[in-house]
Amino acid sequence: MVASSHEAAAEILKTHDRICSSRYPPNSVKAPGYFEHSMVWADCSEHWKMVRRMWRTELFSTKMLDSQASIREEKVGELLMFLRRKEGQVVQLSDEVFGCIINVLGGIIFDQNVYDYERKVDNEKGMKGLLRQLMGVASVPDLADLYPILGPFDLQRLRRLSSKYVKMINEYWADIVKEKRASKDHSRNNFLDVLIQADFTDAQIDALFLDIFGPGSDTNSCTIEWAMSELIKNPDKLLKLEDELANVIGHGREVRDFHLENLPYLHACIKETLRLHPPLAFLLPHKVIETCQMMNYTIPKNSQIVMNAYAIHRDPRVWEDPLSFKPERFLNSSLDYQGNDFHYIPFGGGRRVCPALNMASKINRFLLASLVHNFEWSLPNGMKSNELDMQDAFMAVLVKAVPLSVMPRAKFRNVV
Repeated sequence: MVASSHEAAAEILKTHDRICSSRYPPNSVKAPGYFEHSMVWADCSEHWKMVRRMWRTELFSTKMLDSQASIREEKVGELLMFLRRKEGQVVQLSDEVFGCIINVLGGIIFDQNVYDYERKVDNEKGMKGLLRQLMGVASVPDLADLYPILGPFDLQRLRRLSSKYVKMINEYWADIVKEKRASKDHSRNNFLDVLIQADFTDAQIDALFLDIFGPGSDTNSCTIEWAMSELIKNPDKLLKLEDELANVIGHGREVRDFHLENLPYLHACIKETLRLHPPLAFLLPHKVIETCQMMNYTIPKNSQIVMNAYAIHRDPRVWEDPLSFKPERFLNSSLDYQGNDFHYIPFGGGRRVCPALNMASKINRFLLASLVHNFEWSLPNGMKSNELDMQDAFMAVLVKAVPLSVMPRAKFRNVV
């Protein structure tokens, strides 16, 4: 069953939220050692509820997000320094933003960078490359998802391939976990400390880390790439954002985390980007745990439900001029992405709403503000903004069919 209207989304995420709250995992994610401990794909068990509470308390609460501000500022600052060294050169923006995001997550989770801007070959063999390859496997249509009887045979070898990448990713942080367990320092400095003190096993830690790094890296990097593409394509919107940033932050001054709450047009640009280009065009599939009646249809037990956020966000009955990039539609609007407005669900809704949505909002706003405030951006080979290719491609996330390549030029020589 595919839900492509806000009415259907409300039925699934509100009226029948409990019945539709289980997950329908695709064959490729059933990697041994990961799948049985993953919270993304788990049923709504007591353990799932406990881990969700821990996530919200120790990672995604307002208090914790505020305490992580210095990490976000430090890691984004490293990206800005790299881009200043690349002035006048062509950079593929999504790659560098992806690296910045996994460094932010690495700093929050275990106090380490996982991406080096200057070592491209090593990055492709390391965490960034492995995560991208794992997401690539998840993008391949699997016959076993259409015909579950084929699942045990793994005819396309996708489950086997994802198991290989999961194992390699786990090896990346194995020494970090081992060293932390052996340490006599039991203070709660990062999320790994919290998990160890809560007696999580290595396998559980591996799965939780992958639940955070996997979805958190690709979704946020593609959001920034789409936002920058839309702003370059629409120079009048870019100018509005630049003016707001200049007025609030000031010429030659760095963006700080506390600025974000005073930048409504910035927030509107992120919201509009998520409307037009939801990272998950089709939200993670739900499974019906009881036969139910929905919109005059009988939905059998164990049915799979997929919500088409892409169609819901472009519904002309709800959105005026739905194909145009208009951040202004979110100004002076109470519409948010907490999952309560069913015509706008970039992070899902109901009890399976993305627990990291507030962290994602902070990271996305801070990154976009920093990129726009600190640099002027031009397209390579004399390309004009109206020539920018805006075609999308449905992969594990909704990516640009042609990645955004740009040339940065620093606005300020001395930044304070």
